[in-house]
Amino acid sequence: MTNEEVLATMRQWVEKAVIGLNLCPFAKSVYVKNQVRFVVSEARHIDAFLEELDTELDLIAAADPAEIDTTLLIHPTLLPDFLDFNDFTLLAEAAVIEHGLEGVIQVATFHPKFQFADTDPDDIGNYTNRAPYPTLHLIREESLARAVEAFPDAEAIFGRNIETLNRLGLSGWRALVFSAPHGDEPTE
Repeated sequence: MTNEEVLATMRQWVEKAVIGLNLCPFAKSVYVKNQVRFVVSEARHIDAFLEELDTELDLIAAADPAEIDTTLLIHPTLLPDFLDFNDFTLLAEAAVIEHGLEGVIQVATFHPKFQFADTDPDDIGNYTNRAPYPTLHLIREESLARAVEAFPDAEAIFGRNIETLNRLGLSGWRALVFSAPHGDEPTE
């Protein structure tokens, strides 16, 4: 797969799932203003991926939020196992601290096999954080705070997302078209 194919799939996921299902009510405004930076990593090992993360942290911290408000750092092949990816996120969070960006940049994670603690792998709630590829989402905390302030009941977002996905079901999720490249589709 090419970087262009990865980007097209990720944009489709953002448009159809994240925005289309309103899983993140804050996403549409920055997406339509072209303030979301999509970066496909070609790193061959974890150290190189961490170096790319370092570069992206510096870039987003220095950028004008009107130009780059948030970044999706995508790696289509490096961390296909969710538990390995989950362990890697500890390194990503440590990188935020090392760059002096704690309280400035937050890392959210998405993965094709994302699984919340104490859930079954095919629990529909896991799909709130399932993306076509392992992804680190670098979010400006200032932007997140403004968005939460503007959203009347931000604490209810997760519960509403679970309700949305329960109504949609796995067949509805599959009908959204973007593919799960790692063959993780559960059965209903």
